[in-house]
Amino acid sequence: MSDDNKRDPDRPDASPSGDAAHDASAQINHERRDERRHVRLDVPFEVRFPSGSTLTGHDLSLGGFSVYSDEPLPLDSVISVSLLLTAGAAELIVPVNARMLRDQKTEDGKKHELAFEITRIERRHRELLRRIIRAHLSGQHASVEDLITSEDPQTPRKRRTSGKTQPAAKRRKPWGRYTALLLGIVVLAAVIAATTYRNFLLIEPDFAAVTAPRIDIRAPGSGILAQHEFEAGDRVERDQQLVRVKNSELETDLILAKASLNYDKQLIENLKDRIASPGTDQVYIPSDDSGANGSPADFESVSPEVARVRINQFETATDYQSSRIDAFQARMSQNVIFSPCDCLVAWARSSSGGTYINQSERIMTLTQTGENDIMVEALVHMDDIDRIEPHQTAYIALPNASEPIQAQVRTVSLDVERQPRAGFPKWVRQQQNVASVLLVPEEPLPASTVGVPVDVRFSEAPVVDATAEWVWQGGRAVVQEFEELFASAIDSLDNGETSDETLNESHTENSAASQGASVSS
Repeated sequence: MSDDNKRDPDRPDASPSGDAAHDASAQINHERRDERRHVRLDVPFEVRFPSGSTLTGHDLSLGGFSVYSDEPLPLDSVISVSLLLTAGAAELIVPVNARMLRDQKTEDGKKHELAFEITRIERRHRELLRRIIRAHLSGQHASVEDLITSEDPQTPRKRRTSGKTQPAAKRRKPWGRYTALLLGIVVLAAVIAATTYRNFLLIEPDFAAVTAPRIDIRAPGSGILAQHEFEAGDRVERDQQLVRVKNSELETDLILAKASLNYDKQLIENLKDRIASPGTDQVYIPSDDSGANGSPADFESVSPEVARVRINQFETATDYQSSRIDAFQARMSQNVIFSPCDCLVAWARSSSGGTYINQSERIMTLTQTGENDIMVEALVHMDDIDRIEPHQTAYIALPNASEPIQAQVRTVSLDVERQPRAGFPKWVRQQQNVASVLLVPEEPLPASTVGVPVDVRFSEAPVVDATAEWVWQGGRAVVQEFEELFASAIDSLDNGETSDETLNESHTENSAASQGASVSS
């Protein structure tokens, strides 16, 4: 590192600058400090390698060091070495990981000057190395006693003021503080007035929430629910297959009806062929009560004229069986349920393990989430319902929202269950002396807000009520912001206490290391 024309680990932007001579008697090489990340010094030290060999050091800094060696080392190799530093009558050991940067021969050509960059060093060892270097920069030799003190040799001191007394500056009146305080008082008074007006003069419902039209999918008949993969939150399209109910009894009836139809058709065909045969005077046909209750069929011999009459009876029975098959197939098709709309699955019954369901039992609940489907439903007490009319203005406050949403009253209904809607708890709908009011928000609400309780106020004086609502919303937003800041401050304090404990432990370790944990006389 004696040649300034070579690249040094402590000077990333160094370039060939001529033939600057090196002064062996100086501790600091003569160059600008802004050319380097760290100042290098000619400090007496040695470097112990993993092989056990010890080499004499040339110069040292917080970013790297150089040593003299008889043999070269491979470039960019990373090794773990120990820096042996002298501090008075003691020798300090600083373990580091260093990467080989440069290998050049000395002027006499007998030795190699190896330059290393420090890639890893523990915090306590870096602090120890820094204090030793600062001691040499101040013109002193580092000692164990100086390292234990709380101040570095280069710690800046406060300037001593001269004995002359400075004239006292003219104190200005804090008009800015007074203005800010007055403005804060006005804002606080406005928020208190808006909150009072909003809570005592505006119409407040007993309960309000974001709702959407609900469609209940029920079982058309008893059976086993087939496997499906729908869960709450899934989106389905119109005419998409939802579920299927396996009705084994209906399937059995359909199979038996088809078998009976095939039997009658084959029997009619055989009888017609027998009658059409020349010279036939007797035809064997099943008797009227043959095959009843699953017994074997009995045949009897009749004339061709009687056989033709019986064939007409069999054809009538065939038409009846065809009608039964059509009815069974229609019932079978009803067991496959399709989506009636583009909806969102709000609830779905599990189909694992072959779940058995009864007729009209609920299988799935769908929610319509179109642009004009998501509304706000409010339950207003009967004492206040006469003050609410269609197209009246109302204000909706969503949780954690900074601005109110204006809405219009769509319908006022005394029957809260006239149109089933998703988003209302069952216990709320059991209240007495309330009416249902549907509100259409001017801004579309997302589907994720269905079922979220909201704060609603009905307005009778739009200008005054709108101003009070905006002021109240602004005050609520400020309060929420302060709550978030307070929560984050509490978290920071908790993290800070944990960090202080860690730093105290680290400081204890550093003090122990500085006082002689790695000192050998």
